[in-house]
Amino acid sequence: MGFFDNITVYQKDYNTVVADDVIVKSDGGKVTVRGDLTPLSYIQLEVEDNYLDDALVLGDDWERGYGAFEWKKAESTRIMPWYFAAIKENKVYCYGVKTQPNALCSWKCGNGKIQLNIDIRNGSEDIVLSGRSLEACTIVNKVYDCDAFSALQDFCRLMCGSPRLPRFPVYGGNDWYCNYGNNSYEKIITHAKRIVECSPEGNKPFMVIDDGWQLCHQSSVDGDHFNGGPWKYCNDNFADMKMLAGEIVKIGAIPGIWFRPLWTLEKLPDDVIMKRIGITKKLDPSCDMVLNKIKEDVKTIKNWGYKLIKHDFTTFDIFGKWGYEGNMTDTEIHFSDHSKTTAEIIKNMYIEIREAAGDDVIIMGCNTIGHLSAGIFEIQRTGDDTSGIEWERTKKYGINTLAFRMPQHNNFYCADADCVGITNEVPWEKNRQWLDVLSKSGTALFVSIAGDAYTDEVKKELKSAFTRAASNTTASKAIDWIENMLPQRWNSIFGEDQYDW
Repeated sequence: MGFFDNITVYQKDYNTVVADDVIVKSDGGKVTVRGDLTPLSYIQLEVEDNYLDDALVLGDDWERGYGAFEWKKAESTRIMPWYFAAIKENKVYCYGVKTQPNALCSWKCGNGKIQLNIDIRNGSEDIVLSGRSLEACTIVNKVYDCDAFSALQDFCRLMCGSPRLPRFPVYGGNDWYCNYGNNSYEKIITHAKRIVECSPEGNKPFMVIDDGWQLCHQSSVDGDHFNGGPWKYCNDNFADMKMLAGEIVKIGAIPGIWFRPLWTLEKLPDDVIMKRIGITKKLDPSCDMVLNKIKEDVKTIKNWGYKLIKHDFTTFDIFGKWGYEGNMTDTEIHFSDHSKTTAEIIKNMYIEIREAAGDDVIIMGCNTIGHLSAGIFEIQRTGDDTSGIEWERTKKYGINTLAFRMPQHNNFYCADADCVGITNEVPWEKNRQWLDVLSKSGTALFVSIAGDAYTDEVKKELKSAFTRAASNTTASKAIDWIENMLPQRWNSIFGEDQYDW
């Protein structure tokens, strides 16, 4: 494809085309821009191609999926972050950028064109490169003669040459969907015992402590529920986080924990706070002071003995919106450091978290940008929250995400389509199927178990599910995913299954 036959560089939100003082070139698909004093916003690459106008197209999302993944006709106005695939006449056409780019990249396909938009802004402001050469992204494309699932699996491997994966299958407990923040030292111990009771010998399960342990949990800030830091202290329901980690180990599980790096009640200088209208103060990840603080928080948690750290909300805290709220990049953001692109700032924060955790701690990103974190974090929450209250939410977000983000599993990271919230508020005949498809998928499996829902039948099913999850990382396949947003037919190493969602 001759993407470089038509290149336009813009400043100030497409109002001005840049001609002088800017050089854009390519080498093997690598898009590099060099600028001096001219402010820059976007690089737009376009190729005339009407062949795929009537193809079935599947795009990715900026961060987590929100139940909207599907194969559908090409739409020229549809923004498809990072990559897309198109099916036509028994061939699969894949277009994307390699993981860890230095720009926020999105595609459009339709109306006789394939277009790549490369956002090199600094927040919502133009960037001045001051003589430096920016490797914005590397374009990859490939045409396949195989089925769409196999094609996308291979294409994800092509986009990410060095995924960082856990050294063993990941499964166990997370208390969010049975406690929803109303947790305690004693409740975590009880939950850990249930998880270990249902686990096979050998590969140990995790017990992840979710939101609710931190000092200022449930405080009110500007009338909003608060779930931020400080992260060096726990509240009175927990007393001692290091001791709790040790107790979880004694029970036979591996301790894990959740935190939200970019929100805290700690007194910090105004210049490290994000400059954004209408959003409660969040920390600016472009500031060295903020990055050092995040690293210290990660080291504190690590030194307590936690071997899995789940960090959350950073995309929302930077952009001020969720992935389903229109084009996520169209928001007012002002960083303190004006010299880097938004993608560079976010990726640098991920790298700092990784380095602070070291090689012996698994990092799980939730509400993080998978295309920037692939190769840095071991686990990625690939969809929005499931539920221990509403089955319809689990069905929409969990099943859709599991099916359509499955090609990324083991090729970008270990995928996590979120928990099975085992409570009496969700029909067990539905949750049992969700547990079954997850346990056979090869992805991470986490469950939340409410005490009054922990029946002999649930215990039996959990033992079978954990036995499968503890021994398998091979991705399953949704057979009917091309025609069904909530696939019912699945194939795994355990055979073919039919589900009634």
